[in-house]
Amino acid sequence: MESKKQYNMTIILFAVYFSILIWILLFKMKFSINEIYKNRNINLIPFSGSVIINGKIYINEIISNILIFIPIGIYTCMLKASWSFIKKIALSFFISLAIEVLQFIFALGTTDITDLLGNTLGGIVGIGTFLLLSKLLKNKTVKVINILALIATVGLVGLLSMLILLN
Repeated sequence: MESKKQYNMTIILFAVYFSILIWILLFKMKFSINEIYKNRNINLIPFSGSVIINGKIYINEIISNILIFIPIGIYTCMLKASWSFIKKIALSFFISLAIEVLQFIFALGTTDITDLLGNTLGGIVGIGTFLLLSKLLKNKTVKVINILALIATVGLVGLLSMLILLN
């Protein structure tokens, strides 16, 4: 019963995370389509274009892409533990690819191969993080991650709510 409860909690936390992820990446934290800057560009050359500013690689965007996708890898391990390592990585890749394609179709930003690579790397880091925590925490891993994710989710929703109310 406890594991079913943990699984359901993981699904809810993942749904909230994924909703916020889509809102941030696709809708740029806007409430109206009219507020979103329409931009349809595509960059198929890794680490060029949108991440180069004044001739230097803007590493913050790459790091942000990695960080924002770490939970995908962690949640994949929690929800699909029986999947192979490659299948878990593939999910991160295909979620990122879907977001990049949707950005292009709806002209919601630049479709960038660097984002796809960074996001996929974030998923891999998440998988590695989960595997490391599993070694350290054993059978309490999912419970501990759910507690931490719940705290982070409540904090993030609170922060986003404040930003919305102040704007």
